[in-house]
Amino acid sequence: MTQIRIATFNLENFDETPPGARPSLAERITLMKPQIERLRADIACFQEVHGQERPGQQRALLALKELLAGTNLHGASLTSTKPAGDAVFDVRNIVIATHLTVLTHQQLKNDLVIEPRYQRLTATPPDLSPVPIGIERPVLHAQIDIGPAVPGGVLHVIAVHLKSKLPSDIPGQITDPLRGIWRSADGWAEGSFLSSMKRMSQALEVRRLVDQILDADPDARIVVAGDFNAEPGEVPVEAICGNVEENNNRDLATRVLVPIEHTIPKEARYTFIHHGRGTMIDHMLVTRNLLAHYRGSEIHNEILHDDSIAFATDDKYPESDHAPVVATFDFG
Repeated sequence: MTQIRIATFNLENFDETPPGARPSLAERITLMKPQIERLRADIACFQEVHGQERPGQQRALLALKELLAGTNLHGASLTSTKPAGDAVFDVRNIVIATHLTVLTHQQLKNDLVIEPRYQRLTATPPDLSPVPIGIERPVLHAQIDIGPAVPGGVLHVIAVHLKSKLPSDIPGQITDPLRGIWRSADGWAEGSFLSSMKRMSQALEVRRLVDQILDADPDARIVVAGDFNAEPGEVPVEAICGNVEENNNRDLATRVLVPIEHTIPKEARYTFIHHGRGTMIDHMLVTRNLLAHYRGSEIHNEILHDDSIAFATDDKYPESDHAPVVATFDFG
């Protein structure tokens, strides 16, 4: 095998459902399994994968295994974010699925970035002192042996799910959590500010990880993939890319990460639709040494629905509201 396909796909709250609830897991799998088959991925980075429990057993990725059954990722190793211990998180795990050998893996959550502290202005009762604004989801880093394609070759895969733009909770400011009704406009604005702090903390941690890898091996092959909850040109994406246009240091040119979506026609360059506008919030960034082997990208967005319209319910649209992104590399 000289060709490797790498995919990223936010499965959107992928979980079992209570008996009688819709959409059932079986209904979701019926629609989403063809999407997995179409990826033909050798390495797949999944986000929003929930864990399931069975009596007497630790929480595991049972729903995901059922989704992958019968596809080319059937029986693949599943490297996941996890809490202390061997179980997985109850919700929103990041998972790297592959039949290739995972040499090492780690997760980072405020390991390379100290939690900023902030005194909330609109909290009720008010904060008496600054509180930590911690990262909510870890970053997952795996070193994968791509030996059949590149003898002795290692690929660093960094799978991410950055904080969404939904405002973070502020005590006393949300009057209706189910409908997201805020007591004041400045409370909503401050909640959005806190979310941006969390999102940028994650982006900084990813960029610092990339630089650490390149410090140890300037020729390292790195892929950063996942749901960034940010569009091209927004600060989280730019921070991870590290473009010379931004840092003005030509000596850092070899450390730039390149968004592979740039090779897709602009009119088809979107992974999410909100209020009728297609947005590119799921990305795959690669080191420049991978461009010599890059053969093209796909965004499977032909039937992507608008997540914001009134009738865009899970019952009507059981599939994910994100489109997968796939990139092909040929090391022959």
